[in-house]
Amino acid sequence: MPSPWSSRRDVSPEDSRLLIERAHEELLAGNETDQRLSDVRPLVRESWRRSLGHLVGAEGLPPLDLAADVIDAYRLEHPLASAIDMIRALLLPGGAEDAGVVVAVGDAAGRLLWVEGDRAIRTLTGDMGFVPGANWSELAVGTSAPGTALVLDRSVQIRGAEHFNRLVQPWSCTAAPVHDPETRRLIGVIDVTGGVETVTPQAQLLVDATARAIEGELLVSRLRARAAHPPARRRSSPRPATARATLRVLGRDRALLELAGDGVETVTELGARHAEILLMLAVHRQGLSAERLGELVYGGAGSVDTLRPELVRLRRALERSAPQLVPASRPYRLTGPLETDAHHTLSLLDRGAHRVALAAYRGDVLPDSTAPGVEEFRDTVRTTLREALLAEASVDVLLAYADTDAAADDVDVLRLCLSMLPARSPKRAGLVARIERLED
Repeated sequence: MPSPWSSRRDVSPEDSRLLIERAHEELLAGNETDQRLSDVRPLVRESWRRSLGHLVGAEGLPPLDLAADVIDAYRLEHPLASAIDMIRALLLPGGAEDAGVVVAVGDAAGRLLWVEGDRAIRTLTGDMGFVPGANWSELAVGTSAPGTALVLDRSVQIRGAEHFNRLVQPWSCTAAPVHDPETRRLIGVIDVTGGVETVTPQAQLLVDATARAIEGELLVSRLRARAAHPPARRRSSPRPATARATLRVLGRDRALLELAGDGVETVTELGARHAEILLMLAVHRQGLSAERLGELVYGGAGSVDTLRPELVRLRRALERSAPQLVPASRPYRLTGPLETDAHHTLSLLDRGAHRVALAAYRGDVLPDSTAPGVEEFRDTVRTTLREALLAEASVDVLLAYADTDAAADDVDVLRLCLSMLPARSPKRAGLVARIERLED
């Protein structure tokens, strides 16, 4: 079946794009009476003003509101989970990998739950944070099709320079909200992102029709379920954990343990050994024997006798500040969820969000630690970051990576940047000089 996105049409001439960009700059500068603003579509102009009112930055990455360890469970419970196959069939016919577009499905808050479609485009849009778990509401990123469609409660098309965030301006998108077929409550949004082919009238009709088809299918499914099974007592949803624990170890000699929940957030700085033990238990969720944990933290034989009193002290400290993290024994293991910023970075890389992952990477894992297990995990994180960026990242992300301590002396990274830059790029001279200096 041919792709519905195959026919291209230039709907944003160069002069129109430049006018919109200048109007955007005038608005950001506070010149709300500039004549060029009157030439911007009212829908976009009002969204820009809302974005300014929400203090949204004109550059920056969206917040990642849903971590990797919760998004799968959240998807299963979401009303649109049963409609994903229909969305694929209608918007990505003939295969997703070379569809020429990316299709995203989000919840009513603008958080993306599914992002599928053309692999090359997903790599590029992932660099701007268009990944599962990211918040694309107007409150988070300003004017965009999914966020603005949720605000206006109707289908919206945003073309290139009309996006409030400059990182998103290379792309165009069409989005439509989806409602509960009985209560008409907003339950989510469908978005198609790509080039100018995604903002044609035909694209808007198709996305709108998909949203209506989903609502119809949801209603039919419910009526069938009611006919087959009389109403029963509704199952209560599991209560969320009262506190979310995060261990911050990137670029830090002393780790931080953050606890957030019930409107309260606490931050505790951990001693070196306590940080190493907690990190090893977070890395090895299946549990560790006393001998193995001792080797990972202290190295060498006879480390168990040193480990056990340290674990007693750690347990006492956690009983006061984070009782859900007190390790169980035989084997030693965590019984409650503990995220780490290092695992968060690895998750972003796995989702193709290279720019977001690089921003999250604050430096090596516990750089001063000599614990064998920490050194191994530190190398894993650093190597995974490097290999992912070398394989798939855009040149802008690679250039940012080349300016970090992790890649400052990496000739392979510098050479790849040089090969990806245009022949007349002013950045080439600096790269050449760095390569020559390293190779001397």
